[in-house]
Amino acid sequence: MSRLLVSSVLLGCIALLTACSGGSGYADLDAFMKDADNAPSGRIEPLPDMVVYQAFSYSEAGSRAPFTPPIEKVDIGIEVAEDQSNIRPDNDRPKELLESFQLSQLSMVGTLQKEDSETVWALVADNAGGVHRVKEGQYMGKNHGRVVGIYSGSVNLIEIVPNGGGGWIERPRSVTLEEIQL
Repeated sequence: MSRLLVSSVLLGCIALLTACSGGSGYADLDAFMKDADNAPSGRIEPLPDMVVYQAFSYSEAGSRAPFTPPIEKVDIGIEVAEDQSNIRPDNDRPKELLESFQLSQLSMVGTLQKEDSETVWALVADNAGGVHRVKEGQYMGKNHGRVVGIYSGSVNLIEIVPNGGGGWIERPRSVTLEEIQL
């Protein structure tokens, strides 16, 4: 029974395919293709001749623009005033160890204080792996930084830096407490 069913389905498919392929439903397409083949072909224009680029060197690039008036001698009027302050670094005192480091290379890692003493010490780590004790009045950093206060989270300093006019000014800075990764 199943053989009969399979053979009838195959016979139906063959009949359907034969019916679809037998017609000429493409007559208009075949006519268009035949006309296109018989039509005269067009002419392609040649490419235009290439113009060779001529380099130009502008030699007056550093000169005044041609439409701006010439500038006479300009007096900028800046006078350097003499230093009136009495702020100066003490170059005669011996340098301390932490003055060989930039402040950016130093970090505070803690504080110490004895029970019977009022002196608070800050523990300051350098970028070479050392940890140093620092108290008020000591110096650290390359700009003559004198320690003026030690707190639980920072060491405050006053640096003496050049003011750009031949004198010196004081600048407050601080080194803050940082955690050490072990």
